[in-house]
Amino acid sequence: MSTASPMPALLPTYAPYPFPLVRGEGDRVFDDGGQAWWDFYGGHCVCATGHSHPAVVKAIAAQAASLLFYSAAAALPVRDAAAERITAFAGMDSVFFCNSGAEANENALKLALLLTGRKRLAAFEGGWHGRTLLALSVTDDPKITEPFADQLVPCLRLPFGDLAALAAADFSDVAGIIVEPIQSMAGIKTASREWFQALRAKCDASGTLLIFDEIQTGMGRMGTPFAAQFYGVRPDLMTSAKGLASGVPMGALLMTAAVASRLKGGDLGSTFGGGPLACAALLATVDVIATEGLMANATTAAARLRKELTGSMVTEVLGEGLLLGLRSAHAAALKKHLLARNLLVGGSGDPTVLRLMPPLNVSDGALLALITAIHAFVPEQK
Repeated sequence: MSTASPMPALLPTYAPYPFPLVRGEGDRVFDDGGQAWWDFYGGHCVCATGHSHPAVVKAIAAQAASLLFYSAAAALPVRDAAAERITAFAGMDSVFFCNSGAEANENALKLALLLTGRKRLAAFEGGWHGRTLLALSVTDDPKITEPFADQLVPCLRLPFGDLAALAAADFSDVAGIIVEPIQSMAGIKTASREWFQALRAKCDASGTLLIFDEIQTGMGRMGTPFAAQFYGVRPDLMTSAKGLASGVPMGALLMTAAVASRLKGGDLGSTFGGGPLACAALLATVDVIATEGLMANATTAAARLRKELTGSMVTEVLGEGLLLGLRSAHAAALKKHLLARNLLVGGSGDPTVLRLMPPLNVSDGALLALITAIHAFVPEQK
């Protein structure tokens, strides 16, 4: 008889916090002992309107009581309303609803291949776009891509933000190029407005479709509805998820009329995409962002952090809006220090950078707690 320990029912994936969470309210979460934690991680950039915002909860409950689910086999007023609202908010023309960021990116890349007839994609060093096969093809993370190397689509990979490399690249056989406006997993890396506009011009000249992966940068996080508005560039395709429905699983592939007009019935499909609950949550999310001034709060909160962290063990504040990176030579120790003071932050692929992705309604109390804790941090001497 085997003496090996049985596997847990829930397959381990990420290393969890050393305590379970049972409740959330605004910019705080609570463990099973009733202890409160300031949440600067947001469930990985998901909780745009804070935890269990009353307006979002009310919208979900009302929708669940009237129609819990029906697929795209039936027209649903709530789905039509969600499509109108998100396309207007994002400055795009049409939307395909799905269930996750990876699914949205997979379909964006699939459409680029379908509509251009080309066989190659392009992306950027440090980019992270998901775990499905086309998304893996454009993701720069060898530990998850190498096991599937034989199944991946050829990808031209360029340095992020490099104008000279962009100008020299040959896009003539590239179906679509995908870019995160801020490279989050890579350590909150940014590029210039000039570079994004040069990328748009390069795609126009070559017939390559430009895809903005706005899974994290969208839904008001940069102080504008999406990063497309922040940089003054309109992509052909734009993906959203994470904060799209305040935590209800939802993805969206937004597109221009020029792209949408070339699609026919059956080119895209999803059983659960655009489900009534998610659509109701999306409508409430956009309303809360607008009526509570959350984009302005993102800008104001970011400015305060930049100003008040000067002189601390954080040597640089990276990013825009409330997608920020804190650079420190002692990042790992700082993260432990913050956890011990009931502050949740994220790590990144850069061991010197911690990530902040809090709810857009992050409070002055949360900011003060974070700033005070960082200024109190003294790394241990070896």
